[in-house]
Amino acid sequence: MPIPCTLIPGDGIGPEITEATISVLAAAGATFDWERQVAGAAGVAARGTPMPDETLESIRRTRLALKGPLETPIGEGYRSVNVALRQTFDLYANVRPARDIVPGGRFEGVDIVLIRENTEGLYAGLEHYIRIGDDPQAAAESVALVTRVGSERVVRYAFEYALRHNRKKVTLVHKANILKYSQGLFRSVGQRVAREYDGRVAYDERIIDAAAMQLVIRPEQFDVIVTTNLFGDILSDLVSGLVGGLGLAPGANIGKDAAIFEAVHGTAPDIAGQGIANPSALILAACLMLDHVGDRFRADRIRRALEATIKAGRILTKDLGGTATTSQFADAVISHIS
Repeated sequence: MPIPCTLIPGDGIGPEITEATISVLAAAGATFDWERQVAGAAGVAARGTPMPDETLESIRRTRLALKGPLETPIGEGYRSVNVALRQTFDLYANVRPARDIVPGGRFEGVDIVLIRENTEGLYAGLEHYIRIGDDPQAAAESVALVTRVGSERVVRYAFEYALRHNRKKVTLVHKANILKYSQGLFRSVGQRVAREYDGRVAYDERIIDAAAMQLVIRPEQFDVIVTTNLFGDILSDLVSGLVGGLGLAPGANIGKDAAIFEAVHGTAPDIAGQGIANPSALILAACLMLDHVGDRFRADRIRRALEATIKAGRILTKDLGGTATTSQFADAVISHIS
């Protein structure tokens, strides 16, 4: 039976890469019952808000969504539509895989999955100005909220992910040497959870600055990384850069009652409408969605086809060094599906 899924094409290049992704999914035999919705700038244009009620209700109903990049309109009351979606549906785990598939890259043997706490930390939005004398904005204060419950569920998710995907090691990244309370809590919870998986999944730790250095020196030593929200935001782009950039970077946002899969790059308004955008990130996000619904077979078929297309080097979009259009690249991927 077709799986109900909310489809949010997004803004800028979003509709173009979404159509390419749908064609690849169909060619692989993946069947979804798409509920097309809008958000971001398209939501404002169609419904007067970047977060239309119809879109939210669709996600609540399907509990599954695939979306392109969204533009957050200035002055609409949202710091980020993406952040608002994560908080609305309590999507506590952000999953960002990075694997080298582009020939001749800086590194070989990179196969990292970064799992980021997605709702707490500095991104919880607990901040305000402090008046001093006649200056109402003399100082600003932001609170990094780290809870025991939030820490445990994302660390446990990382270990369970490692077990499901035959991963060998989880590395917890922190700054507990300086932030004794917030980062210290995250680290201590991680250590306690790790003991439950002793003998099944290896565990180690890195301080954030050391982890960043080691990632650009010897990234192949990392397997699954779990960390807090801000550090995860930074490191997830870093690991994407190790394997070719955000054009190859999919993301999954996982919660108890819903999951949203996305291309993590921006809307690229400079090339929107030209039909030349690279759809790889959204195609790989769709593969993560297939994994999530238990269709690893088709997910792996599409991944192999995408990798074969890129390694063949004949039909590539401009960012990968070629001249192909979005649809031509998608057709090349489809030709490799077996």
